[in-house]
Amino acid sequence: MAYHVPVLAGESVGLLDLRSGGVYVDATFGGGGHSRFILEQAGSKDLRLFGFDQDEAAQANALNDSRFTFVTANFRHLSNFLRLHGVTRIDGLLADLGVSSHQFDEAERGFSYRFEAPLDMRMGTKTTDRTAADVVNHYSPEDLQKVLGEYGEVRNARSLALAIAEAREQAPMATIQDFLQVVNPWVRGSRPRYLAQVFQALRIEVNDEIGALTDLLAQATDLLIPTHGRLSVISYHSLEDRITKNFLKTGNADGSVVKDFYGNIDRPYKILTKKPVLPSAEEIQQNPRARSAKLRAGTRR
Repeated sequence: MAYHVPVLAGESVGLLDLRSGGVYVDATFGGGGHSRFILEQAGSKDLRLFGFDQDEAAQANALNDSRFTFVTANFRHLSNFLRLHGVTRIDGLLADLGVSSHQFDEAERGFSYRFEAPLDMRMGTKTTDRTAADVVNHYSPEDLQKVLGEYGEVRNARSLALAIAEAREQAPMATIQDFLQVVNPWVRGSRPRYLAQVFQALRIEVNDEIGALTDLLAQATDLLIPTHGRLSVISYHSLEDRITKNFLKTGNADGSVVKDFYGNIDRPYKILTKKPVLPSAEEIQQNPRARSAKLRAGTRR
């Protein structure tokens, strides 16, 4: 099985408008699918490509190409690590958010309800000590409800949060099966969809994915070269998509309009995708995990 099949590869890389001599970043290296495609599309162009990934396992996929550099770090530290390599400006950045197929299918990582494993869900074991078990066993019912509702859009978030808080008084939840025994009676609608929402919510909280994305986009906006620097982002969750859309429109996560002294609105990007680019039916058939993907892109003004 492939480590990870790159989603919307042609569309996302095409929007980068690769240039000879340019510096590019694949902020979510994973199995290297997008990075490999970037180098293939670049052909003989002499460019630099940095692949970031906080998952130590991803380094095994580092590409054997003199133009490529692998960086073992969370993309929220983009500026600092690029500076270590003498880079203060970039020509393009691509981010394919979420979890790789490899991470989903590696049972011991605890990302999927399909396996029995520790309730972990850390994307990088060296970047955070907090696990999903810590969240379900120690968060207040109010905080659990917020995580489940905002990050998973779980319909009965309050009821499930209270049930989790009550169950842990009897015994802490250490494994996926421990957790499922508590969750199963509260499933509403399609079980796979419901559990996917619950697990997604915990994963986003454990890895602070929303905070990391906000940090990444803020730094990318500062790093991209004006007039031609390109940002290309693939998201899988409404919150991620909304934040990306807001940054492209206003340069900040909440979409608040910023005006200069003369009342002119700051529009940091020329938006290249008025509507998000979606995967084709053929791509979804070949790679079902692409079905919720949305691609947005812009050129730095």
